[in-house]
Amino acid sequence: MQKHIRIAYTGGGTGGHIYPLLAVADEITKGMHAYPDIRVSYSYFGDPGMYSDEFVKRKIVIRSIVGTKLRRYASLLNVLDAVKFPFSFLQALLKLLFVMPDVVFSKGGTGAFPVVLAAWVFRIPIMVHESDAIPGLTNRLSFPFASRVGVAFERALTFIKGNKGALVGNPVRPFLLAPSDVTREQAKRIFGFDPSVPLILVVGGSQGSQRLNTFLLDTAIELVPQYQVLHQTGVKNFSEVSRELSLIFKNQIHPYQERYKVVDFFKDNLKDAFIAADIIVSRSGSFLFEIATFGKPSIVIPLKESANNHQWYDALEYSQKGACVVIEEENLTPVLFLAQLKKIITDTSVYQYMATAATSFATPDAAVILAQEIIRLGWGSKG
Repeated sequence: MQKHIRIAYTGGGTGGHIYPLLAVADEITKGMHAYPDIRVSYSYFGDPGMYSDEFVKRKIVIRSIVGTKLRRYASLLNVLDAVKFPFSFLQALLKLLFVMPDVVFSKGGTGAFPVVLAAWVFRIPIMVHESDAIPGLTNRLSFPFASRVGVAFERALTFIKGNKGALVGNPVRPFLLAPSDVTREQAKRIFGFDPSVPLILVVGGSQGSQRLNTFLLDTAIELVPQYQVLHQTGVKNFSEVSRELSLIFKNQIHPYQERYKVVDFFKDNLKDAFIAADIIVSRSGSFLFEIATFGKPSIVIPLKESANNHQWYDALEYSQKGACVVIEEENLTPVLFLAQLKKIITDTSVYQYMATAATSFATPDAAVILAQEIIRLGWGSKG
């Protein structure tokens, strides 16, 4: 008789939640192909937002739950979400009852806690993963109800009681881990760059960073004589950044203006961008694990308003391994930035040390480890 395992996913808000969740989902699907006598069905409980197509193409059924954001700071929106939470919880109870999954995997973030709480009511095993050194409020509330917890940063283990926590790293999307024959020089040519000139990849997160965009544009004229820049602006910021970049070079006979290029959002070509880069400038967070996967030195500029200042703590742990230089926003000046950039690029020993440290920080097996534990929990719940 064929056994049926039902796996439920929840979590969302940003790419930092969704991409690792999808990486684990891909590994579970891949792993279950080895068991033709087991039928697996997948559901996502929550609001996938702009990422809904990613779930649809993986044949993960979306079961909408009204989103409620848990905040640790004073806001009038807390009143609205407090009113919405009982409704979200009731929705989660009814929809989980209809599906009755064998295991729930939560990445935390907007809308996840009602699903976790409802799963606990039904005594469904729960696996939680935390991508940051300082866990978000949703995951802090979820930890006591979880059967197992995986964390990306060692510091996060201090927030978990008992022995249910394990350091596993952060899942990276499978297409980034797949072997590639493309060289750095070839990747630079893909984007129309000179293979002999150092390339800076700038990424401000899945939604872009307006402050990071502004700073890089202010520094553009000083960068292009020595470097090339490939800058992801974020979809909402692309038009404005493109316009401002044109104004920067307008009425100037500038021999290097072709060295600064902007894109709205990397998707299918993100891997080529990583390969092409000599150094990466980014925000902090789970994106650090993707940088580490490619062994690239980086300059990390944490978002100072991040919840619990988690971006700073993520960057701190990464920098302590020697993989990056951290510049806090209040210290971010062209003089300091250009000096750090020059030091990393021109000093071969510094560059190689940081590249090696980044590679050693990478966790290419994180998604596999989490997938195996989720399947184990789901299998165990079948009795």
